[in-house]
Amino acid sequence: MDKKTHDKGLEIRKAVLGEAYVNNALKSVDSFNQPFQELLNEYCWGTVWGREELPRKTRSMLNIAMISILNRPHELRAHLKGALTNGVTREEIREILMQVAIYGGMPAAVDSFRIAREVFAELDKG
Repeated sequence: MDKKTHDKGLEIRKAVLGEAYVNNALKSVDSFNQPFQELLNEYCWGTVWGREELPRKTRSMLNIAMISILNRPHELRAHLKGALTNGVTREEIREILMQVAIYGGMPAAVDSFRIAREVFAELDKG
């Protein structure tokens, strides 16, 4: 493991998803899932999210589309919040989900719109 890339990834992961969310995920680390958490931090967040060629906002927009199409509601919730943190507007999220409807199918968009509305409502309650 490259500690520098791992630490950079952990920092980016916390900045995007929120420190509480990441700390909660790390609380459940044990000998079984520790290698996976290290992989997430080093390669996903450090190596890829840490690249300069795309801004975090763009990466968030791509993630919303891909995660919606893959039908991963738990991850979608986290990445919707992260996208808002990265400057993606609710209107842009709506347009991403419209694109999902056309290229990923209506069922994926229906679920993703519902999840996005739930996330927005939770955030609005404060």
